[in-house]
Amino acid sequence: MHLTPEEWQALRLSLTVSLRAVAVSLPLAAMVALLLARGRFPGRTLLDALVHLPLVVPPVVTGWLLLLVFGLRGPVGAPLAEWFGIRLAFTAEGAALATGVMTFPLIVRAVRLSLDGLDRGLEDAAATLGATRLDRFLTVTLPLMAPGLLSGAVVAFAAGLGEFGAVITFASNIPGETQTLPLAIYSATQSPGGEAVAARLAAISFTLAILGLLASDLLSRWLARRLGRG
Repeated sequence: MHLTPEEWQALRLSLTVSLRAVAVSLPLAAMVALLLARGRFPGRTLLDALVHLPLVVPPVVTGWLLLLVFGLRGPVGAPLAEWFGIRLAFTAEGAALATGVMTFPLIVRAVRLSLDGLDRGLEDAAATLGATRLDRFLTVTLPLMAPGLLSGAVVAFAAGLGEFGAVITFASNIPGETQTLPLAIYSATQSPGGEAVAARLAAISFTLAILGLLASDLLSRWLARRLGRG
């Protein structure tokens, strides 16, 4: 399939943005999932609702809220720009932030499901053998939650490739800078005679999504078998 340099750039940017989003989100999502699965504290239900909020509100609303907070005049964006010279709005880094926020709940849900299926007796057995809480986490809990971590990361990566609303609102649609694959498809549909380009890019997007979902399932099954849970 022949792609123009601009289309290749949009594809590469989509892959880079999704990879950055997952890399930054994964550690925090794992901690939040562990907190929600094992923690008992006031406000736990509210935290759970806030974590999953990006799944139920329109993505444009999420992008708008990010713009309010991380824009050049926002409470976080202004100090970042003034003190450190970091600008997130209308940049590729901002696109990664918006994608990370939108896919964060997917990782949390996958890890939490993995934790819910974990046999707590294994952790208790390790405790009776003198293992500290950190030792139990590193040698028992973390390996057993690895399938959820991996599958959540792959699904989030695949979903990030298709993120549109939050990205175009917070990072805009700037060719060569913030125009990811979905935004390139949108631009093609708005251009006269762009149907062929849109169809070609949509086919690539569809293929990447299918490959991501298949990879998530296969990797999760493989890890489960390796851990003796399959």
